[in-house]
Amino acid sequence: MPAVKQKKAGEAEAAPGAEAIVRTLEQFEAPAPAEFSKDEELRAYRDMLLIRRFEEKAGQLYGMGFIGGFCHLYIGQEAVVVGMQMAMQEGDQVITGYRDHGHMLATGMEARGVMAELTGRRGGYSKGKGGSMHMFSKEKHFYGGHGIVGAQVPIGTGLAFANRYKGNSSASITYFGDGAANQGQVYEAFNMASLWKLPAVYVIENNRYAMGTAVNRASAETNFAHRGLSFKIPGIQVDGMDVRAVRAAGELALSHCREGNGPIILEMLTYRYRGHSMSDPAKYRTRDEVQRMRSENDPIEKVRQRLIDTYGMSEDDLKSIDKDVRDTVADSADFAQNDREPDASELWTDIYAGEVPQAAE
Repeated sequence: MPAVKQKKAGEAEAAPGAEAIVRTLEQFEAPAPAEFSKDEELRAYRDMLLIRRFEEKAGQLYGMGFIGGFCHLYIGQEAVVVGMQMAMQEGDQVITGYRDHGHMLATGMEARGVMAELTGRRGGYSKGKGGSMHMFSKEKHFYGGHGIVGAQVPIGTGLAFANRYKGNSSASITYFGDGAANQGQVYEAFNMASLWKLPAVYVIENNRYAMGTAVNRASAETNFAHRGLSFKIPGIQVDGMDVRAVRAAGELALSHCREGNGPIILEMLTYRYRGHSMSDPAKYRTRDEVQRMRSENDPIEKVRQRLIDTYGMSEDDLKSIDKDVRDTVADSADFAQNDREPDASELWTDIYAGEVPQAAE
């Protein structure tokens, strides 16, 4: 057995060991779900329902050939982004990966603009040139959809660095999935964020299957709340199918960041009902599994039932909300199918942020 190395005079104290870090992490338990007023329940219900109906319509348009390329639907995961948005303040930034339509709608981006971008029309948020995975809104502090797995994490960390540099009270919220959590650039970003105590909330949307491989077959550590352990980043596991639980955890995480304590990880335990993308038949799981999640743990149905049981709302009241949402989505689809395609000259716009410098003679 090797001898224990003795600390020499003047030698720096050793960094805290894993046990001390684990004890620190254990202090960050998931808070109790937030208490919602009737207005808050209605807001959550409408916002989640808008995402659900929008994605259903996007799936239909994809099948009809109006949407080309890739299309990743957010159906089932609505409580994550709606709950986080309810916890945020004006000025907080959002960035995510390719399953991004729900995030756009939650930030307040217009359904017309999002759907028009999906169909490649000039009225889209990227003028029809970005498609499903590349939309942005500076006004809504939404910094994209990104098609490269995990690429948004260092960018989101950069947004947090900008907030720290400017000395404002804003935080960046970076969403990524359980598959992206295994990317090396994620951990480079974690290291910098922790080292510089950046106001970054990393939201890992663990929908269990990444592209199609179950979490336990792809990850040695399946508790993603512990992924920041080596970087002294605390993490919380959250019921991502309960919008109230998400909001409570979001408020705690954002308060942690705004107080100058550095980054934090929120692992959202969620589930997508559809395949990874529209081309995925999802044969890696059973129909019974999906149906069980829909019938027992649907995030929208939970809110709907509370509105009935707690606030005495009728089925007709809720159907009226659904009709209003469906009308909004139908309008966005009509606009997206009839809007003009971008002119060919648009190929040469939005390439550089400023004037191209001329070469010296």
